[in-house]
Amino acid sequence: MEFADIQSVPLYRNIIKILSLSMLAFVFSMAWTPILTHFLFKYGVKAKIKQKSVDGKKAPIFFSLHKEKAGTPLMGGLLVWVTVLILALFFKMMNNLFGGIWQEIDFLSRSQTWLPLFALVTTGFLGVVDDIKSTKGWGSNKGGGVRFLYRFWWLFLVALLGSLWFFYKLEFSTVHLPGLGDFQIGWWYIPFFIFIILSTAISSNETDGLDGLNGGVLLTAFSVFGTIAFVQERIDLAAFCAVIVGGLLAFLWFNVHPARFFMGDTGAISLGAVLGVIALITDSVFVLPIVCFIYLVESTSVIIQLTSKRLFGKKVFLSAPFHHHLQAMGWPESKIVMRMWILSGVFGVVGLIFGIFGMGK
Repeated sequence: MEFADIQSVPLYRNIIKILSLSMLAFVFSMAWTPILTHFLFKYGVKAKIKQKSVDGKKAPIFFSLHKEKAGTPLMGGLLVWVTVLILALFFKMMNNLFGGIWQEIDFLSRSQTWLPLFALVTTGFLGVVDDIKSTKGWGSNKGGGVRFLYRFWWLFLVALLGSLWFFYKLEFSTVHLPGLGDFQIGWWYIPFFIFIILSTAISSNETDGLDGLNGGVLLTAFSVFGTIAFVQERIDLAAFCAVIVGGLLAFLWFNVHPARFFMGDTGAISLGAVLGVIALITDSVFVLPIVCFIYLVESTSVIIQLTSKRLFGKKVFLSAPFHHHLQAMGWPESKIVMRMWILSGVFGVVGLIFGIFGMGK
C-alpha cells in the first residue's frame, strides 16, 4: 500500500493525528519552558517546605527529608495544561477560519473534549491561586495558601457542574463494570461523578511529593485512557489525552531528580480532576483504581495515618503519604520513584486489558 493510500484510511489518519499532536505538544512545551522558568524565578514563585501536617501538628520527619528543596520553583504544572489549552484553542480557531487540513487536526469537540478542557482549566486556575498564595505566605491557611476547605468546595463546584452536564445533557445514568455490563443508577450518578473527581484530584495532589513521581503516574494513566478512548473511536478524546502525554513528557524532562521545578497544585489538582472526567466519559471508571493503583496506596496511607492519630494519638507510618514513609525508612528518592513508575506501568497494562476486553455494550 502506498503512503498516499495509507493517508486515506481513517484508522491510519487517526493514528497519525494522535501521534502528531502528542509530538507537537512535547516540542511546544519544551520550547516555552525557558519562558516559564524565567517567570517563576523572577517573581519568586518558589516552594516553601511546610513544617506542619494537615492536622496542624509538627511534621519534623517530613521537614528534615525535604528542607533542601526549599526555593525550588513551583507551578511547573502550567507547562502541561496551558499547552493543552493553547493548542486546543489554536487548532479550533484555524479550523473555523480555514477548514481543510485544520479540520483534521482540531480535537476540540463538544461531545468529547469540552468538559475535560473546562475541568482542566478551572481546577488549574484554582491551583495557580493556591500555589501563588502559598509561596508568598498569603492567605488564612497556616504557612500561606488556600485553605483545604476552600479548595475542596471549589473542586466540588466544578465536579457538580460536570455531573449535571453528564446527567442531563449527555444522559449518563449507568456505570459499566468490566466483564459484567452496565448498571443503571439513575440520579445517583451525580454524587458518584462528584466522588470520582474529588478522589482523583486529591489523590493526585497527595502523590505529588517526590521529583517525577506524580508526573510518571499521570503519564501512564493518560496513555491508558487515551488508548481506551481510541478503541472506543473517541478520537478527539484520545488526541486530548495524547496532548497531555506530550506535555507531561516535557514536564518530566525537567522534573526528574533533581527537579528544575515542581508540578504544584496547579498541575496535580487539574490533571487529577481531568483524569477522573476522562474515566467517566469512557465509561471506564472502575478501571481507574487499577490504573492508578499508586494513588490508591497513597490516599489510603493518608486516611489510615490521620484516623490513627485522631483516634489513638499514634502514627501508623513514619510519615504520610506512603512515599514519605519509604523515605523515612532510608530509601533513596530516585529508587522510590522508579519502583512506583514500574508498578504504575504494570497496573496500567492490567487496567488497559480490563478496560478494553471488559468493555462490552
